Amino acid sequence: MRYFIYLSYDGTRYHGWQIQPNGISVQEVLGKALSTLLREPIEVTGAGRTDAGVNASLMVAHFDTTQETDEQLAYRLNKFLPQDIAIHKIVPVKDDAHARFSAISRTYIYNIVTAKTPFDPYAYRFPQPLDFDLMNEAAKTLFDYTDFTSFSKLHTDVKTNNCRIMHAQWTQVNSQRSTLNPQLSTSKWQFTITADRFLRNMVRAIVGTLLDVGRGVLTIQQFREIIERKDRCSAGTSVPGNALFLADITYPEEIFKS
Repeated sequence: MRYFIYLSYDGTRYHGWQIQPNGISVQEVLGKALSTLLREPIEVTGAGRTDAGVNASLMVAHFDTTQETDEQLAYRLNKFLPQDIAIHKIVPVKDDAHARFSAISRTYIYNIVTAKTPFDPYAYRFPQPLDFDLMNEAAKTLFDYTDFTSFSKLHTDVKTNNCRIMHAQWTQVNSQRSTLNPQLSTSKWQFTITADRFLRNMVRAIVGTLLDVGRGVLTIQQFREIIERKDRCSAGTSVPGNALFLADITYPEEIFKS
């Protein structure tokens, strides 16, 4: 029987989702925990591969087992797993349901703060002035393209660099102003992007290039030209992974068992 497992994790101490030869991964830890509790070899397949240090407020994976499970398995897993991995629910799905290939869309969120703060380790501090309206105008141009080679990690094993972006927007989510010391004022912004699929390093490269637009290094037309060039070397620097979250994954209702 096949099950979808919904979880979240702090990626700080992991070398990404996927099993690595020289570092601990979320997939490895989760697979070992399931194998121990179910007392049979369990392989876990994730909806995607988050990079080292990247977090997930929602990840979905599937696994097969010879046993029927219930909500008690999620409870037992949470007691067994380390604090930085949390299981939300485990649900039965049809035998051909696939955590990666059945997904309709995925959503990532990237956090930016405008001043240093010790209270938000999951945000990228960018103290330079940014024009977020201009960055949003540049983000809209992403809808006009499907080939995002310019924002993909080089030498990956994917067959195509085509993606369909459905949403891309910067929003201000928090602003802390100090009346005693204006220099302590901090703004927090989030970039939310949804697509049918993402390439390796794609979101971090897009954010880094949009920051170049926001600080006046690139025009919107130059941002377009970077996409059209299909050359990773022409795009901006990838931003740090600690501020990136896989936030949502959607599936068609028909893959779930009633």
